[in-house]
Formats: sequence, C-alpha cells, structure tokens
Amino acid sequence: MSKLDQLKSMTTVVADTGDFEAIAEYEPQDATTNPSLIYKAAQMAQYRELVEDAVLFGTREGGSDSLARARSMMDKLAVNFGTEILKIVPGRVSTEIDARLSFDTEATLRRAEGLVELYQAAGVDPSNQVLFKIASTWEGIRAAEILERQGLHCNLTLLFSFAQAVACAEAGVTLISPFVGRILDWYKNADNVAGYPADEDPGVRSVTRIYNYYKRHAYDTVVMGASFRNLDEILELAGCDFLTISPALLGELASTEGDVPRKLDPERALTMEIVKLDLDQPAFRWELNEDAMATEKLAEGIRLFAADTRKLEQFAHELCRNC
Repeated sequence: MSKLDQLKSMTTVVADTGDFEAIAEYEPQDATTNPSLIYKAAQMAQYRELVEDAVLFGTREGGSDSLARARSMMDKLAVNFGTEILKIVPGRVSTEIDARLSFDTEATLRRAEGLVELYQAAGVDPSNQVLFKIASTWEGIRAAEILERQGLHCNLTLLFSFAQAVACAEAGVTLISPFVGRILDWYKNADNVAGYPADEDPGVRSVTRIYNYYKRHAYDTVVMGASFRNLDEILELAGCDFLTISPALLGELASTEGDVPRKLDPERALTMEIVKLDLDQPAFRWELNEDAMATEKLAEGIRLFAADTRKLEQFAHELCRNC
C-alpha cells in the first residue's frame, strides 16, 4: 500500500486546493479552500466561467455600490468553487469568510448568512456539506459559537496557539485548522536553524499537544493539521482526526511505499495527566499575547488572506470588465 492509502486508514485526508482536477485525482473525503488557493485556481482558463458568473452576480446584486458589488462577487465566487468541489468530494467543503472581518463578530455572522443563502440557492445543504472558515480571533470564535448553535458548522483557521485551540473547543466549534508549516517557519527563523527532527518540529508538537488535550477532556472538536512543508510533518501526525494536504504532497504520499505507524492515538491520550483550562476573554488575550509566534503569525495570516482577497477582486474585475 502507498503511504497515502495507509494514512487514510487512520486519518481523514482533506485536499487543500481549489483545483478540481487535483481533488478528483487523490479522492479525499473533504476539501478546503482559502482566498490564496481560489486566487490561483481562478486564473486557470478552465475555471473562467465560474469567475464570470460571480462578477455578473456581483454587478447585478451590488448595483452602483462598488463595495457591495465586490462583496457579492467574492461570496458568489466562493460558493461557485465550493459547489463544484462538492460534486467531487463525498464530504464537506470549507468556505472562508472574508478575513477582513476577523475582528467583527456581527459582520462575520452577516456574511455567513449570505453564504448560506447562496449555497441553498445552488442546491447545497450548508448545514451538512459546508464548513464556514473563520479566523481564530476572539471575535471569530464568538461568531463560530453562535453559528454552531444555529446548526451551521465552522472551521476555525489561522490557529497557532494552545489558547486559541482551548477557546475553540469551549465554544463547541466543529473543527480547527492548526497551521503546522507556518509554525515551523517562525521557529526556523527565530532559532536560525535549517530544520528540526520530525518529532521535534514545533508545528508537529503544537498539534500533538492540542490533539491529546482534546481527547483527554472528551471534546468533540475535530483537529485538522494544515499548512504542511514536508512529508515528515504529515507522517508524524498520522492518526490525527483530519489532515489537509496540498496536491504536491498528496502526490508524494501516493507514490511512496513504506510503513506508516500511528503517532496520535485517542486511547493513549486518555491515560495522560493533562490539566483542563478555562479561558475567559482577558485570559485568552493574555495567553495569545505571551505567545510571540502565535501573535505574529495570526496577524500575518489575516493580512495575507486579506491581500489575496483584494487581488482576487481585482483579477475578477479585470477579467470580466465587459461582462
């Protein structure tokens, strides 16, 4: 068996891409996207129709208000890609809510409501087939808590700290996406090293700690490792609930044979002595502030997603200026 097949026997594999052909090739259970991935996919000729449709929708719905047009266009584009992905994967697609709303709970909720309406109009059941992807700020976690109570499920992204993970679990969110590779990037730069042994990789250690904490205290929130830089990080997290993996790394796993031992185990986690934490807003903000890596990477991630959202808006307008 390939390493990918073995990994699938203990972990739900998710495709981290907006490219439908790559998703179909590796047969993942779910798929996840973000503005960066959709921006890349939207530039492919085979997806132009989806972009044009979104621009026409934004023009029709937004009228003369340029901000309203852009917002309508971006939401329709996300739903267009999500709807097409759901024709390929048997599970769910993660659809990101505009990163520029990361510190506004009410605005995040309003955008989620709009996405729900668009998915329903496309014949998709958002309560069963979609995860609403929200940055793991305090405000984002609060929005996710409300959405979960409404029967809508959330994927809390840009997660770098243990405090963020604890707050997400207490809020009852469906899934979190700790960013393994970005954590590694920060520590390599801070420590001025080329890398670490797989079992000492800071991103791997972060996800392992979160996984064990969740299992020890019986949280239902799913841990989905994300943002991988190499195969060793993935294999060191074999047994994690979910792993979202780029097509390039999925290809390496599919073409490589060898044993894939289970590294994360819920039964083993139940035997661990792990203190349960309770974080209110001041404690959450303090713990996040004390973690320089998480503070810097969260802010950077929001800025990057926002920048790619603006690039995607501009690209769509230029492509379909005469639509």
